[in-house]
Amino acid sequence: MHLYDGYIFDLDGTIYLGERLLPGADRVISELRAAGKGVMFLSNKPIETRYDYAAKLTRLGIPTDVSRVINSSFVLGQYLRSHRPDCLCYVMGEQALLNDLDEAGVSYTLEPENCDYQVDYVVMAFDRTFDYQKLNRALQCVRRGARLIATNGDRTCPLEGGEIPDAGGVIGAVEGTTGKKVELIVGKPSPITVEVALSVLKVAPERCLMVGDRIETDILMGNQFGLATALVLTGVTDRKMAEASEIVPDYILESVADLRTR
Repeated sequence: MHLYDGYIFDLDGTIYLGERLLPGADRVISELRAAGKGVMFLSNKPIETRYDYAAKLTRLGIPTDVSRVINSSFVLGQYLRSHRPDCLCYVMGEQALLNDLDEAGVSYTLEPENCDYQVDYVVMAFDRTFDYQKLNRALQCVRRGARLIATNGDRTCPLEGGEIPDAGGVIGAVEGTTGKKVELIVGKPSPITVEVALSVLKVAPERCLMVGDRIETDILMGNQFGLATALVLTGVTDRKMAEASEIVPDYILESVADLRTR
């Protein structure tokens, strides 16, 4: 395994599972930082803000500044602020997503039926409060011309002991009901997320290693945009799945603890 100038780490299933830091993760990050390597953390989960993730990493033994954390809700807020600052969104998501949209100055509503203005986008996300009423609101917005966008497309989210439904379930329900397809997903493996991460690290793609547990997001993103990739087997992907996949990482590691740091 080569050494790289920059390292992008997924969080769930890579650095920790739930509230448990995976063995060796703190040592690896500490050694990379001591060697002067750039380290970023990247999550598709929009149910916590960057500040929450930085605080969690610090609490688990990896002191982290918020500037070194990116997640899909932050990326969505920044994207809309840059490309559609005047838009109105109907949001199916949790408070952390709303906080990131507020921080970006993006206008949104949770009750489009009570809104005087046309909704431009239906925003779909990991939402543990998703229900029939929200699905109906999305349908009515789309019938009036709203377009579908999403924070991330993950089908499930890894937790210690199993998985729970993620944004992919919300997307599937809305697409199935409206007959429309999501037009933009900003989280991994989107180039939008890669550009944000590399702009913070200030390294060329070929000098950066993407480390994650999910083939269809972490590894696909790295492969598509010229990053080296390392798949860890501590999350949703086991070795049999990895060997059967057409998406091939540069490295397969039992865990992040196996990453070369010197």
